[in-house]
Amino acid sequence: MVLPCLARQAEGLAADLRAVPEETAVALTYGSATHAVMMATPADLPDLGLGFSLTEGLIAHPDELAGLEVLPRPGGIEIRMDLVAPRKAALSRRRRRLAGPLGCGLCGIESLSEATRELPTLTAPASLPAGEVGAAMTALSGGQALHRETHAVHAAGFWRPGQGLLALREDVGRHNALDKLAGALLRQGVPPAEGAVVLTSRVSVEMVQKTALLGAPLLLAVSAPTALAIRVAEGCGITLVALVRGSGFEVFTHPYRIV
Repeated sequence: MVLPCLARQAEGLAADLRAVPEETAVALTYGSATHAVMMATPADLPDLGLGFSLTEGLIAHPDELAGLEVLPRPGGIEIRMDLVAPRKAALSRRRRRLAGPLGCGLCGIESLSEATRELPTLTAPASLPAGEVGAAMTALSGGQALHRETHAVHAAGFWRPGQGLLALREDVGRHNALDKLAGALLRQGVPPAEGAVVLTSRVSVEMVQKTALLGAPLLLAVSAPTALAIRVAEGCGITLVALVRGSGFEVFTHPYRIV
């Protein structure tokens, strides 16, 4: 969306136009119950619904999502989904309710144990040449069409060694961008175990958790990780590479995958 603004120039303030991203309330519902409401960029919403279902542990495989519809609502957009019977019963027992504003991925959980949930241990033998780490971040930056227009969105991409950037999704929320990427990989049948998730954002613990549930053994980010994110990455077998700037980077966990 392009909106008017005033821009300071040499001669003073002057009328100008600025491209800005849209931000909309999106409700993710399963059956008749709302499970999460978040502010998101209203694009690639089927990917968001599928990816969120996976990275929040509600499903383990796309076949466990029995249906998905994107429905306009007066106050925003609803992503209405159905789960197969065993998953539906598990969700009913879990009784988890989330609220997901942009800066938070853990609002509304019912216990402290949910903040440090059990994660799979990733043992995939995937490796990444050191020279491709910077190339992956450069490709992610170059592929951000919406960010080039607005300078206001995050991106998550998937890099397969020797092949390059296979998928990219953007959103005003970094968690949403990663969930959209997860959904895109599932829809395209791309095996996450064969490559690296690449992020334009900092690495907080929930970004590591979502990457682990996606099944990607490498996580690359332009910004720094938190201490908890490093500990969780170490524990679940993710190679965490951060502060990727040009050809430079820092490896925090499981460095054997960087060759």
